[in-house]
This record gives sequence, C-alpha cells and structure tokens, in this order.
Amino acid sequence: MSTSQEPRSVSRRVQLAARRVVVTVIGAVVMVVGVVLVPLPGPGWAIIFAGLAILATEYTWARRLLRSARARWQRYYGEAKVAVAQRRAARAERKVSRRR
Repeated sequence: MSTSQEPRSVSRRVQLAARRVVVTVIGAVVMVVGVVLVPLPGPGWAIIFAGLAILATEYTWARRLLRSARARWQRYYGEAKVAVAQRRAARAERKVSRRR
C-alpha cells in the first residue's frame, strides 16, 4: 500500500515545486517590469504591488511585505484625503470672505 502512495506523493511534491517556481518567475518578472515603469508615466507602483501579490501566494515574507505596504498606503491615502478636504474648505472659506 505504501508503494502505491509514494509515486503519488512524489508527483504531488514535484507539482508543488513546479508551481512555486512558476509563481516565483512570474512574480519576479512582473515586479521587474514595475520597477522599470516607475520613472515613466503609468502604473509602475501598481505593477510592483501586483507582482508582490503574486509572490504572496507562495511566500510568507511577500505576504507580510504586501500587508505592510497596504497598511501604509491606506494610512497615507487617509491622510491625503483629510489634507485635500481641509484645503478645499480653506479655499471655500476664502471665497466666501472675499465676497463680503
């Protein structure tokens, strides 16, 4: 019985290793393309994060890095929204005070 299960487990390990290699190569290529596109107009950072998300399907370090990057982005985005709202309110207030 153990001999019939051994080829199956070996085959499964080979499949998992092959999947990990494919995910690593695709994730790395996507990240390199993103790095190349960062100085150019376009979605360079989004492509880098997409590559990181691909790597996060197989690697714990990538999952942690992606989680950290997402938390920072949400924090900065929230701060930017507040700053824009404050600037708009100040601009509206100046317009109202000029009319008086």
